[in-house]
Amino acid sequence: MAVKASNQTPQQRHDEHRENRNGSQAPDGQRETHDDAWDVEQQDNNIVPLTRAEAEKLFGPNVSRPSRVTPVKVVIAQMVLSLGATLLWWLFYKPPGDAALSAFLGGAICWVPSALFAARLKKLSGAETVMSWMIGEALKMGTTIAMFIAIAFWYHDVRWIPLLVTYLIALKTYWIALAWR
Repeated sequence: MAVKASNQTPQQRHDEHRENRNGSQAPDGQRETHDDAWDVEQQDNNIVPLTRAEAEKLFGPNVSRPSRVTPVKVVIAQMVLSLGATLLWWLFYKPPGDAALSAFLGGAICWVPSALFAARLKKLSGAETVMSWMIGEALKMGTTIAMFIAIAFWYHDVRWIPLLVTYLIALKTYWIALAWR
């Protein structure tokens, strides 16, 4: 099905793509779907946005509600989780001092770069581009790597298990925030 859509109006192309997405009736009454989107000859790069009804059907009635989760709230949650994990390492690890400090540093490896990224987003507010997000993420990754290297070189009594476990706990805060939406 190699139909050139250049002579059609945008509404006709929109309807044609919707029909292709929904499938068509086969002679025996079953639905057959057209999944020719991967064929090279049919890639016309027309993106058909979802209608409000389709979006609500896919994602629920609260699809257009803005999220209550902000980057600052995620950073605060990371700090709280890392401090909670630090307290747990302090209470249950013997000797507690180095393990608790290692756990705190592991959490800090996560929330310090996130806080820098959130501050960058707040400073740019409204001027976000894909490139500014990429630069922010690169700075975040660079800070994380630099903090791991600095701790490895300068803190010789580091306990790697508490550090890495607390880092991973704080890192998973993003998933909790997404589910919390």
